[in-house]
Amino acid sequence: MHRVTFIPGDGTGPEVAWAMRRCVEATGVAIEWEEQHAGLDVMADKGTPLPDEVLDSIRRNRVAIKGPITTPVGSGFRSVNVALRKELDLYACLRPCKYYPGVRSRYQGVDLVIVRENTEDLYAGIEFDRGTPACEEVTEVIQRLSGKRVWPGSALSLKPISEYASERIVRFAFEYAKQHGRRKVTAVHKANIMKYTDGLFLAVARRVAEDYAGEGIEFEDRIVDNMCMQLVQKPELYDVLVLPNLYGDIISDLACGLVGGLGVAPGANLGDGIAVFEPTHGSAPKYKGQNKVNPTATILSAVLMLDYLGEKEAARRLENAVAAVIREGKYVTYDMKPDRDDPTAVGTCEMADAIIRELSEQQGACQDDAAPSA
Repeated sequence: MHRVTFIPGDGTGPEVAWAMRRCVEATGVAIEWEEQHAGLDVMADKGTPLPDEVLDSIRRNRVAIKGPITTPVGSGFRSVNVALRKELDLYACLRPCKYYPGVRSRYQGVDLVIVRENTEDLYAGIEFDRGTPACEEVTEVIQRLSGKRVWPGSALSLKPISEYASERIVRFAFEYAKQHGRRKVTAVHKANIMKYTDGLFLAVARRVAEDYAGEGIEFEDRIVDNMCMQLVQKPELYDVLVLPNLYGDIISDLACGLVGGLGVAPGANLGDGIAVFEPTHGSAPKYKGQNKVNPTATILSAVLMLDYLGEKEAARRLENAVAAVIREGKYVTYDMKPDRDDPTAVGTCEMADAIIRELSEQQGACQDDAAPSA
């Protein structure tokens, strides 16, 4: 029996989260769900989008899966997702981007894994608002120590890159490649311009790569702008990409676009002995309650969770069921139809139903194969 913290999220989060939960239960894996709530829907009662009991539950169970949670743009609270990563030291963001036949895409056969450092870089949140005494003081120090001019009225954001965080994320990428039979790790950076921060990340990556020289895993590095072009032109040349925080966020969305978009993009945030799984996409609050959004990314996030829990056979069956439903193209949501106005598109619940039926048929076929001949 596995204990898992279940966070439905807000917006359309509960719809895709409950669809996922039904599919996981249909695999037959024994899970005790501990439901907790975070996001906009708990702000009024709790005064915070991330109550302490949510963090306590995840620390206790060590595994959580969540639906998407709304992050206000330009105002309001900072991202709940970012807060979870920092509070729980979930330093590795894992985002597989895999093409499934039947998905509308200009590319086929893409199978990339994005490994993003989660805790530092520009997303460390070390910012100073323009015109504040703190911003003016930091500006003065920067100009004095660097000799570089900062325009009056500037806001500032600092970009810390450490040897410690760089080493553990690169090592995570190599260990993932080793355990999953991947052939190559590519470190992505902008060390040609940011010679001290990205330069440190690259130097550490090269040093860690030497530890895996005998594992048959190739190592290379790419400048981030060139990496964007390379992925658009020839994504088949790449396998596991490891990146600092900001580049990882951007490149993961680009890679998702290669395989059909965020609707089919799962994600995981992992630390030492603790993990939170979630889809890459947002909460799409304008579609809330319409039974319309695609549950695939959340269900594939559960595939990652099952694999993490050691339920590898169940993970394989669930992924195969998702792939079969997508390939058939009959019981899929509007965004997965060739024409987004196709009246035969089904809702979130109905697509989950189709995946559950496929799981049942797989199980029946396995039982038939195992039955002794007459």
